[in-house]
Amino acid sequence: MALTALELGLRGAVVALFLVVCAVLLLRYAAVHRAASLGAAMGAAGAAYAITTAPFFPATSFGSSPFVAFAMASPVIFWLWARAMFDEQFVLRPWHAAVWTLLAGLGVVSHNCWTIWPDVARTCGRMLALATIAFAVLGVTQIPKGWRTALTTARGRLLIALVIGVGLQMVLAAAAGLAAIPTRSISLSAALGLATFALMSIWMMLFDPPVSQPATAGTAGGQAGRASGASEPNGPSTQDRASLNRLNHLMTTERAYRQEGLTIGLLAARLGMPEYRLRTVINGGLGHRNFNAFLNRYRLDEAKAALADTNQAEVPVLTIALDAGFQSLAPFNRAFKADTGLTPSEFRRQAAAAPTADTAEIARSE
Repeated sequence: MALTALELGLRGAVVALFLVVCAVLLLRYAAVHRAASLGAAMGAAGAAYAITTAPFFPATSFGSSPFVAFAMASPVIFWLWARAMFDEQFVLRPWHAAVWTLLAGLGVVSHNCWTIWPDVARTCGRMLALATIAFAVLGVTQIPKGWRTALTTARGRLLIALVIGVGLQMVLAAAAGLAAIPTRSISLSAALGLATFALMSIWMMLFDPPVSQPATAGTAGGQAGRASGASEPNGPSTQDRASLNRLNHLMTTERAYRQEGLTIGLLAARLGMPEYRLRTVINGGLGHRNFNAFLNRYRLDEAKAALADTNQAEVPVLTIALDAGFQSLAPFNRAFKADTGLTPSEFRRQAAAAPTADTAEIARSE
């Protein structure tokens, strides 16, 4: 009884976590990321699966059919989501909805019709298990389309682990059904797996890898040269150069770095390229340590130009920091000091004194 209570509590937490996944994807990414809606559908399917496989769930009640349909058709959603994440050419088609409907129908019949048509329910259950294995394998086989690039980043590696983990759990659950293994014997382990996948999903959406050291000092000209797409020994490949030009346009012309809450996922969506590829371009092609360093480069360059502008001498440092995209003064001061060795106020005083010093030098030379 204690284990049952523990499992029910765990499944409740899993449902809450998956709902968080859905909310973040729909509210933050749906308008700009093509895989966001499928990711939210995956979260909803995960929550439905946690509910329908819980102890005491009335699986034979037709009132539970929507939950059962969404849970049992999750392998199709998983396959489509994996394609959207790894295949740049993927586009949703009407027949994808038809496949999802077919699997959902098999799930409803196999779960709700045991008392009416047991033979039909048994046959549909076997078909559903085989289809689950097939779509799980199809989802995992999307990884080779982008694994070389994905392995170069922490988030890419986590994405690969998530796809493999979800696919493996689907295969094991379907195999257990084909082997007539009692659901109760694997119920708790399935709940633990769902909790792990939910936490991995939230980590991927909400957090970028932390900055391990302050931004390295360097001239703005050197950074601008890299940002303009200059070729380096380990620079971007030919297929990335068009994306690199669009990235440069977004950052220098549209000033995307000013956007509040800008993440590498949002920027990748605006460029129409996978996040792991953009991260590789930023790290390998442009020479930045990580996305935060890349973003701060543009923000700091704008702030330095504003601080050196005598026409903005009366503009508060906080206003300049916020206009450049920083969320508050403290992180701006830290990043600025690490980049220039000066505080913003010291930098402004030196920039204001520089023209006077140049004039005096010219007078002496005459």
